Amino acid sequence: MFANYVFKDKKLYDLARTHTSYTNESKADRTMSNQRLEFLGDSVLSIIVSDYIYKNYPHLPEGTLTKLRADVVCEKSLFEMALEINLGDCLLLGRGEEMTGGKSRPSILSDAFEAMLGAIYLESGLDTVRDVLLPLITKKIEEAVTRAGKNDYKTTLQELVQKHKHGEIQYHTLGEEGPDHERFYTVEVRINKKSFGEGAGKTKKQAEQMAAKEAITAFKKEYETL
Repeated sequence: MFANYVFKDKKLYDLARTHTSYTNESKADRTMSNQRLEFLGDSVLSIIVSDYIYKNYPHLPEGTLTKLRADVVCEKSLFEMALEINLGDCLLLGRGEEMTGGKSRPSILSDAFEAMLGAIYLESGLDTVRDVLLPLITKKIEEAVTRAGKNDYKTTLQELVQKHKHGEIQYHTLGEEGPDHERFYTVEVRINKKSFGEGAGKTKKQAEQMAAKEAITAFKKEYETL
């Protein structure tokens, strides 16, 4: 069983829980370990998370979505989910690997988690993997969105403006100074053509972030204290 999913094909389940150390010790073919299923599960995991954040966070730009997915689909996140469902208890490891704590090793557990997703996909399809995965990973996605918002003032401003249904945000470069290798930019942010803040930085992106930071304060003062 994996996160309340019961495999119908015991051979597929055994393959998903078999680490290379087990096949090496028994001198079996390496294809009898979970590495190929891990490869498949990695892609399945990525498409499900991508689909979820694309549909549930329509205000986030492509760059933020990419960072968000990377934050969620990582060894640390998969390891924590594997611990949550006690995945280590069912793994087949070589004796040496097991004696040295392999069943609680982040790399082994995160790989096995992906292998299980790959196996469920082969047996029951993408929708079933989604049903199994989302209850485990949704909270981590929400936490990652919160972290992204704290570091991305442009995203936070976009969320505020959309929340209040207050129109379009535009960034305008007011000035560029300095030599090519040491440029300094000043940017203004406008909401419905009204200026809400200015920012400066060594890149346009940095200047836009600083302008958005100033605009967040101004926007909240004008619209959230009414």
